[in-house]
Amino acid sequence: MTEQTQRPAPQQPAAQGVPARPPVPRSPVERGADAHDSIPQPSASREPADAAPRAAVPVSPSLPVVAPAPAVSRKDRRALRAALRWTAVAAVFCLVGAGTAYGVSRMERTDLPGLATASDGRWDYPELVRPPLPPGSPGPLEAGNHAGTHYADLRALVLPAPRGATVEPGARGTDGWVPVKDFLADCADVEKRRELAQKLTDHGLRHIAGRGWTTPDGTRTTIRLLRFGTAAVSETLLAGDLANTGAPAYPVRGAEYYALDETFPPGAHMKGVTLFPYTEAEPYGAEQVRQAYFSAGDTIAVITQTREGGVDAVPFRQTVTLQTELLS
Repeated sequence: MTEQTQRPAPQQPAAQGVPARPPVPRSPVERGADAHDSIPQPSASREPADAAPRAAVPVSPSLPVVAPAPAVSRKDRRALRAALRWTAVAAVFCLVGAGTAYGVSRMERTDLPGLATASDGRWDYPELVRPPLPPGSPGPLEAGNHAGTHYADLRALVLPAPRGATVEPGARGTDGWVPVKDFLADCADVEKRRELAQKLTDHGLRHIAGRGWTTPDGTRTTIRLLRFGTAAVSETLLAGDLANTGAPAYPVRGAEYYALDETFPPGAHMKGVTLFPYTEAEPYGAEQVRQAYFSAGDTIAVITQTREGGVDAVPFRQTVTLQTELLS
């Protein structure tokens, strides 16, 4: 480029009396072109004709630059360990709490301190299960069973002893059948014993099943189930010869004066069952006697309880009621 081209043309002085024309601004393109022309251009490198072509250098893909993790200070590590410890403690408390809640939910109310119901004196009897009847056989109090026959084994209908009681092996007799002489031995008077034995024979006594036990409080219980031919026979013997509204006809040893227990719960009197509950009246000496006679179908039950200082009414009524349910 010549010097004339690079240098701008000198402005002609304005004619006198004529204002000078302002210079025309140059466009960015023209300014850029001048700037480009003023930068020296590198000369192209020349390679010999016989030079070997250069190998293409592979371009590796760009990798992300990972910044180094900031160093954890000692204070932060202590805080992290403390947080982990408290988390572990909370987890242990949750597990213990869940286990305790499950254990409490599985406990009986009477096993929980503060929630246990005060005992009313009832004994802890096992769950009662009636023995199965032969196929097609009715129960003793069903309408179709006019004779009131117990088709189940009478020995299986004797009330079991409550938990914690000491069972008396001799009270069951041989194979669960009690000899008549053992039943008569409870009668106080010798002459009445003979009279009772004759009545049992006249009414066709078949056999006697029984059981006896003593509870930790000293109460002795004896149960005797006397089976006859029909319900009519057992009811006649009970109401006409064994019991009445005043006292049992054949009192047991050590008891002379009785009174009919008028406070016996009405719910214990089941339909189809004739019940006579007695309580030995005062003064009754060292021991008190409670006795119950009732008939259910072809069977008469005699339940006797004795205890030094007095027999509690609650377990006596409970025992009578449960035995009634088994025979009904």
